[in-house]
Amino acid sequence: MVLDMRTGGRLLAGAVLAVCVVLIGPSAPNGALFAGAEPAVAARDVVPNRVMTWNICNPCEASDVDKAAEIAAYAPAVIGMQEACVRDVERIREYLENLHGLVYHVEYGSVLRKWGRCGGAPWSPGAFGQAILSAAPMTDRVAVEYPDGGSEDRGYMAVTTTVDGRPVRVFNTHLAQRRQETVRAEQTRVLARAVARYDRAILLGDFNAVPDAPELSGIWALATDVDPQCRPSPTVGCRPTTDWQSKFDYVFLRGVAPLRHRVHPTAYSDHDLLHADVDVT
Repeated sequence: MVLDMRTGGRLLAGAVLAVCVVLIGPSAPNGALFAGAEPAVAARDVVPNRVMTWNICNPCEASDVDKAAEIAAYAPAVIGMQEACVRDVERIREYLENLHGLVYHVEYGSVLRKWGRCGGAPWSPGAFGQAILSAAPMTDRVAVEYPDGGSEDRGYMAVTTTVDGRPVRVFNTHLAQRRQETVRAEQTRVLARAVARYDRAILLGDFNAVPDAPELSGIWALATDVDPQCRPSPTVGCRPTTDWQSKFDYVFLRGVAPLRHRVHPTAYSDHDLLHADVDVT
């Protein structure tokens, strides 16, 4: 059979495309060759009783692909993020699903709209604050801005979701920056009043305070740290969670029992990942 030049050209182009796909892989955002195709990775299960808190750092140069991979390594049922831009969280969520097969719902507790933090147009900046990803659906979301945020607006958010097969109220907060003790003291009073309404609650967040800081006394009166050895005493060692070797990040438990926990150093934020397995019975 004799092929004309156009037919031969089309065959050659198709062969080159096939070789490129084999060598470099698909370029579609969801890892598929064509729209509507299945994801490249099969769905995974989360660890149903695992929760995580992570200040993902903003501004930082780390990619959202890398942050998603860090989360996927532990596959928690619930993740509380601080310093979270909505656009970044959406990308992380997409990468978790498309690259790692982990599907999460999302709720936001944004307290600030700031172009310098989250990009966007100067007249339409991105939203900044907290976010919660949960494998189970979330209900009864609230987002509260503290009356005084200190040097930057701060707040807490809360949702009801499922952890360890049972409904639990999950809080996520980011308190005022360091050297603002009196501001944090008022913020924890607001937060403690909200947490005290629930017999069973998990409180995640970056508290910007070490365990024996006076401003955390109201939280310690309601809940315990996931690390049974970590207490509000200067003589008891709690594992650091930041690059400057301070414990600022917490998983506080109220009516929930700790099983195990781990602080995981990461190159993608100035805060480490803290995840915990709990018994919500």
